[in-house]
Amino acid sequence: MISKLFGFVMSMLAACGLVRAQNLLPEGAPFPAFELVDQEGKPFSSAKLAGKPFLLWFYPKAMTPGCTKEGCELRDRFAAFQKLGVQVVGVSFDSPEENARFAAKERFPFPLLSDAGRELAVKVGAAESPQASWARRISYLVGADGKVLKVYPKVSPEKHAQEVLEDLRALGLAK
Repeated sequence: MISKLFGFVMSMLAACGLVRAQNLLPEGAPFPAFELVDQEGKPFSSAKLAGKPFLLWFYPKAMTPGCTKEGCELRDRFAAFQKLGVQVVGVSFDSPEENARFAAKERFPFPLLSDAGRELAVKVGAAESPQASWARRISYLVGADGKVLKVYPKVSPEKHAQEVLEDLRALGLAK
């Protein structure tokens, strides 16, 4: 009972960015291959992203204030990401149905993936274990070669989209 309570408290603190993941991928590391399900219930694999840079953003819970703010900021700057050839992909532990409602309500033009088994989240430091209640609010900017360009271990929902676009410019990926 105490270990479950401890796990719950730690996952809450992690989701809020109050504890840091120890197992984040370093810059330059290959991003792991994955296959998840999108908000339409269709398989979505990393193979779909091969040869293109992408931003993979983990969010704790669909339709919560911080996640909505972050998603809307990415939506509002989506054209800038598209212009740079960068695919935006969201990931949470929410079901495809919850993600579908979130995407429809907020008019997100990018896929939202369900990592219900927490497999990808554990591999990349967005969760400590498969028992985590929520994903940490972290992101990875991955290059066309499949390697991590930038790790975002602590994300500000209001500033993240702009921060990533500035980093793309700094990395020489913006035209």
